[in-house]
Amino acid sequence: MGLAPEVLSGLSDMGYTEPTPIQAKAIPLAITGQDLIASASTGTGKTAAFLIPIIQQLLGGTPGVLRVLVLTPTRELALQIDEQALALGYYAGLSSVAVVGGMKMNPQEDAIRSGVEILVATPGRLMDHMKQAYLDMGTVQFLVIDEADRMFDMGFLPDVHHIVSRLPKDRQTLLFSATMPAKVRKLADSILRDPKTVAVDPSKPAEGLVHYAFSVANGRKAALLGKILSYERLSSVLVFVKRKSEADSLARKARRSSRREVGSIHSGRTQKERIDALEDFRTGRCPILIATDVAARGIDVDKISHVVHFDVPRSPDDYIHRSGRTGRAGESGEVITFVSPEEERDLAAIEKAIGSTLERETIPGFDFGLGPRGPRR
Repeated sequence: MGLAPEVLSGLSDMGYTEPTPIQAKAIPLAITGQDLIASASTGTGKTAAFLIPIIQQLLGGTPGVLRVLVLTPTRELALQIDEQALALGYYAGLSSVAVVGGMKMNPQEDAIRSGVEILVATPGRLMDHMKQAYLDMGTVQFLVIDEADRMFDMGFLPDVHHIVSRLPKDRQTLLFSATMPAKVRKLADSILRDPKTVAVDPSKPAEGLVHYAFSVANGRKAALLGKILSYERLSSVLVFVKRKSEADSLARKARRSSRREVGSIHSGRTQKERIDALEDFRTGRCPILIATDVAARGIDVDKISHVVHFDVPRSPDDYIHRSGRTGRAGESGEVITFVSPEEERDLAAIEKAIGSTLERETIPGFDFGLGPRGPRR
């Protein structure tokens, strides 16, 4: 791809040897300065797909001048993009700062005042900083809108338009999204100039995953989860629930029944609690994490062996995004869905969308008479 030695050294440190499909398509176009619309399933390497070409173009620029703005919907995702930016840009001498809510503004202000090349931000907190004189975005040359579809879901569209209106018109804009509904396409048309479009099966789950479901009554789901989590072969498990009120109570129940460490993460926890829970999960100190959708696109943890949908997701897109937390970068993984009789219609819609019927698995005492089998691992 003609990448500079400084970029290649950063890739080497991170263990990157071959580009993923979305990286192979996006990087050569983005390096040329072309505006880009890119869609691919969660977990396919979109972050590096926009950071690598931007870092390549930043080489030789004036140090300490803000040139890159990355907008992303969640705090967790912003912090992870910031980490990757620092790692990939290390040999290029680039600095980055994450500007997110739930944390004190003063350290973020100090970092901005000291001079950074890359700013990774959630829209709400960035708007807070934009009210102050110390943040000058007149030098921004690269704008990335990451997880654009999630931006809409979380109501950030007005903030995004306001932020974009404050940026120089002469810039490169890269828009990345796991799905590309009409509302995202409309946003792209309003802020990008003659963009190229690349896509890698955005409406399908990542390859390398095994999908199956347990038929179980709603009242037996918690007990079934404890039973499944007691298998130590499920080495790193991310469990998704619909409501934050369920996450903590389910974590307590699962901890008692599985006799393993179980954490929880949701919007009701402080930023420090969320960071600590993610770190415990990432390092393996806590091998099981109960999460709401706040974490669906905000967890970048290698080697997650299983994703469990405690409830059938609301939509096929949610199923794909959640499932993308395992089987990342070509690794294998398993996706388990608990389905009650009342949820069969929702599961049928997901199966139709992904073009596959989920195999049914059972554990004696929890099923509706489909025969005794358990998790493969």
